[in-house]
Amino acid sequence: MSTKQQAAVTPPGRFALHHWTSLALLVLGLGLLAFIGIADEVLEGDTMRLDRWLLLALRASGDPGDPLGPVWVEEMFRDFTALGGIGVLSLLTLASVGYLWLQDLRRVAWFVLAAILGGLLLSLALKTGFDRPRPDLVSHGSMVHTSSFPSGHSMLSAVVYLTGGALLAVVHRARRLRVYLIGCSVLATLLVGVSRVYLGVHWPSDVLAGWVAGAAWAAACWLAAQWLQERGRIEGRIEKGDGGNIT
Repeated sequence: MSTKQQAAVTPPGRFALHHWTSLALLVLGLGLLAFIGIADEVLEGDTMRLDRWLLLALRASGDPGDPLGPVWVEEMFRDFTALGGIGVLSLLTLASVGYLWLQDLRRVAWFVLAAILGGLLLSLALKTGFDRPRPDLVSHGSMVHTSSFPSGHSMLSAVVYLTGGALLAVVHRARRLRVYLIGCSVLATLLVGVSRVYLGVHWPSDVLAGWVAGAAWAAACWLAAQWLQERGRIEGRIEKGDGGNIT
């Protein structure tokens, strides 16, 4: 094979990285467009009819104070919503940063911490800016202290789980491990958002906006991490079965 032919061959790792990058760019672009569209509809009041219908659909007929299902289902959804609480998310953030620190990925650890704190500040700024009232159709199944749009639990769970999962995936070369980490992150994010509507503390449009905003932030952080990694600003990946050595 000639030198020119060799140069035309894309290494498997680079090929996979290109597809992950393309996916992150797609999520970032669609997330931003979706959030802008949802916010515009919310400000004009066009989502209220669907929001009301979905919220009441999760309540017993004739008794808006009673969520669908037996008591243990309601308790399970309270457990799910706790996965998006500040206490749990703070603990998971510290655990992820500690893991990276113990793997001698010190700059990645600082990046993860900065990315998640940045997402928290963005969430608070959006809530303050839109200042949407909480649903008043049903009784709340969870304590609330802030405005409604976007859902803080949904956005912050997306920020922490998706950002943490994506950045942990960055430092692992094994494809199965990357898919597993991101899959678990997506599942946790979805469960938190659905629980907020089930418990009556958010309109569905609040949750959807939180999801897309958090996903866009996670994608942006992943792209930034890749850019910094390629330039040697943060550490490389952990090779499969190498005992934690970094490349």
